[in-house]
Amino acid sequence: MEVVGGIITNSLALISDAGHMLTHLFALLVSLFALFFASRPPTEKKTYGFYRLEILAALFNGITLFMISVWIFYEAYQRFMHPETISSGKMFIVAMVGLVANVSCAYILKGNSHEHGHSLNVRAAFLHMLGDTLSSVGVIIGAGIIYYTNWFVIDPIISVMICVLILIWSYKLVMESVDVLLEATPKGINIDRVIESLKQIPGIDDAHDIHIWTITSGMYSMSGHIDTKDMLISETTRLSKEINRILGEKFKIGHTVIQFGCECKINNAHNAHTDHNHNHDHS
Repeated sequence: MEVVGGIITNSLALISDAGHMLTHLFALLVSLFALFFASRPPTEKKTYGFYRLEILAALFNGITLFMISVWIFYEAYQRFMHPETISSGKMFIVAMVGLVANVSCAYILKGNSHEHGHSLNVRAAFLHMLGDTLSSVGVIIGAGIIYYTNWFVIDPIISVMICVLILIWSYKLVMESVDVLLEATPKGINIDRVIESLKQIPGIDDAHDIHIWTITSGMYSMSGHIDTKDMLISETTRLSKEINRILGEKFKIGHTVIQFGCECKINNAHNAHTDHNHNHDHS
């Protein structure tokens, strides 16, 4: 509606506001997209399932929004040089409708955020709606200024301000997607802290070759080598459960691939072999 209203009223600010709302619509659709594909079982060729489709969609959205921003900046520059007449009354009405829609959505999400306070998606959606609400307020103020002063240059100024927000959101979207595809360590997880937490478990001597990556939003995996005391293989089952418990509670890591080893046995065997050779030479 804002895109159509922007074309009718010749307001670049309305089109920019529509672009700002589009960034948040994409973010919400990506989350819904991930939930849908998360329910699909893995296949022989796609053993992790289809989780990465969310990341690919987010990367595509981020690049598309960046291109939209470049176009808006170009149009804003043209209007700075040659201001165009804007139907401020209609612009005000369309912006008010957008504001009502944003406030309504924010109110609904606020209620859900109290019921599901643990849901990052719901809280993120609520913050998106707050951002859209402020953006709509900015367009309304701009429409009022244009109506009373005929300063048509206000329209491209507001569009540039909104466009900066679009660039910030799209940049974050692209960088987070690239980090996931490069299997970078998730933000908020410190590998040194993970190693220290593992070494505090009784029976574990050391943890090394630790790799932590993101499969999709909020789904973390880890692989690593764990050096244990000299123990039966059956004892590592207990260690594995404790490792998964700590990783899940402290770091939200839900999938692990652990290789157990015992350096002490190798060292003891090496020392015994060395002592035998030394005694043989002495004899």
